[in-house]
Amino acid sequence: MKRSVCTACWLLLLAPAAGRAQEDALSPPHEPQASNEIKIPYAFYNDLFGAAGAFVYSRSGFLQKQSRLIGTGMLGTLGSGMLFLRAQDLLVPGFDRLFADPILSVAYFNGEYAYVSGNPRYPSQQAGTNGSAYGNYLTGDGWDNYLRLSFRYLLPIGWGRDHVVNDYHLEGGLLVSGATGGESLNPLASGKTFVELRPFYRSLTVDASTLKTTQKTNGIDVSLIWDNRDFFTNPSVGQSITLRWSRDFGWLDSTNSWSVVAGELDQYFSLGASDWFRQRVIALDMWTALSPSWDYRPDGTIANRSPIFAGANLGGIWTMRGYRFARFSDKAGIYYSAEYRMIPRWNPFMSWSWLQEQLGVDWIQLVPFAELGRVAPSWDLSELHSSMKWDLGFGVRVLAKGLLVRVDLAGSPEGAAVQMMVGHPFQF
Repeated sequence: MKRSVCTACWLLLLAPAAGRAQEDALSPPHEPQASNEIKIPYAFYNDLFGAAGAFVYSRSGFLQKQSRLIGTGMLGTLGSGMLFLRAQDLLVPGFDRLFADPILSVAYFNGEYAYVSGNPRYPSQQAGTNGSAYGNYLTGDGWDNYLRLSFRYLLPIGWGRDHVVNDYHLEGGLLVSGATGGESLNPLASGKTFVELRPFYRSLTVDASTLKTTQKTNGIDVSLIWDNRDFFTNPSVGQSITLRWSRDFGWLDSTNSWSVVAGELDQYFSLGASDWFRQRVIALDMWTALSPSWDYRPDGTIANRSPIFAGANLGGIWTMRGYRFARFSDKAGIYYSAEYRMIPRWNPFMSWSWLQEQLGVDWIQLVPFAELGRVAPSWDLSELHSSMKWDLGFGVRVLAKGLLVRVDLAGSPEGAAVQMMVGHPFQF
């Protein structure tokens, strides 16, 4: 089975993403639990880490009642290692509506690969394009370090006018009252609207036998987010819309300047309960991106292109889960996904009291899904919807002490991959 580099780099059941994610909570679910901490040592094996040991720690109510701390570390016999830390939903002192989410990731990998040009077997082919060869990538050792600080300001409209911190009330992990959206399509009456600023820095180095390549970027994401979902951790009705502008100004040690504009829409339809399932939901997502700065030169080079891990890229933990991380990248891209999320009435963890005491699993969720996507050298609807890539998959997700953990297995024409992450895959 082929692994995704993001599966390898973030091969942990309980680590949030260091990329295009927004699975944040403004408040942990208000349901009595024996503990708000998760502390789990575990072991795994893959071709990047070898045999590895790891530890994950999560604590809700950290510093503030609505915030959470998540950290993980891992070390493998092949020399790969990683440390990841994140604090979520810290209310900035002196501000009633401003939340901060800092993220730090430091990792070193032996045998890392990246779909960047430079493989001597493909001298005239740009790596990562829709028609590029599967083997057109570089493999080597290298560092992948990431730092981001997100500031989200809640506008005083809709549900956010009178509710800064969410007041979800759950029974068995399902929402019974306190929905924050889904009642109307009017942002002034329903949902929460945020303006988000995210300064970021990332450096990715791959030291291959034939070429050493480094992509460094620093800049800022500016986003407008209307979250009209009833319960963002596990939505059953409503929708969410994100509009984002990303800019690297070429300052400091940045490889080059670049810009990206992106938009995402996700929609949820509840099918209610049945004899076998407590909840059934159809979840749909559409995302697109364009890099206006991307400039094709007559000599075949590209100026002011976004890095492979930013902009219009597909593959990995968030999009096209049957492909490797950032398998496809170009000036423009589009993506569609559909999931059928089912929560059975049966919870196997209730039979394992010793494990349930540690994890506090409220439910498991079974999720068949399908995905379509395409990258292209220009944002042209006709081209973006021709020769599209696809994959099919099945996921198992659990809600453990308010933390949604997912494991997705997806198959594509290029093989299969297992993706492990916190949070549903929508809302990059």
